[in-house]
Amino acid sequence: MTVNRDQVLRTAAAVLTRKATATMDEVARAAGIGRATLHRHFAGRDALVKALEELGIREFETALDAARLDEGPAGEALRRFVGEVEPAAGLLGFLVTENQLFEGDVDEGWNRLDARVSALFRRGQEQGEFRIDLSPAWLTEAFYGLISSCAWAVQDGRVATKDFQYMIVELLLGGVRRSVKP
Repeated sequence: MTVNRDQVLRTAAAVLTRKATATMDEVARAAGIGRATLHRHFAGRDALVKALEELGIREFETALDAARLDEGPAGEALRRFVGEVEPAAGLLGFLVTENQLFEGDVDEGWNRLDARVSALFRRGQEQGEFRIDLSPAWLTEAFYGLISSCAWAVQDGRVATKDFQYMIVELLLGGVRRSVKP
């Protein structure tokens, strides 16, 4: 039986975004394979999480590309980006909270992602659309937090899937928009 590694990864992502403490046995069962087969592809949980990190970075970069962040007003680019990242939001939420990813060297992929998202916030600031008293680095971290929190809220049924993009964008932009006082 040939095992599709990418399909196993996607299944693991689905399992771990619902239950971050899931065991390798639970992941294997969900993927329809034995634990030994799972271990042939991923030596242990650390290797599985590292592979999920690579998948998450790829999916996040794909969403960034599809969102065309350099086109139009920064707020509209942000809105497009949230819509594009929604399918990977649960995986992003899992990865953001997976502490082992942030021990030692940070994957260069995260640095690329951070730079691109921060550049969007910086552009919005430079064009006078976003407030300037919050750093682009902080706005990037807040963005990741909102994506993760909303993914969990949707998963738990506290937020409707159709409201994902609206809730994140409105809360984030409502907080970053520059208010001009008369």
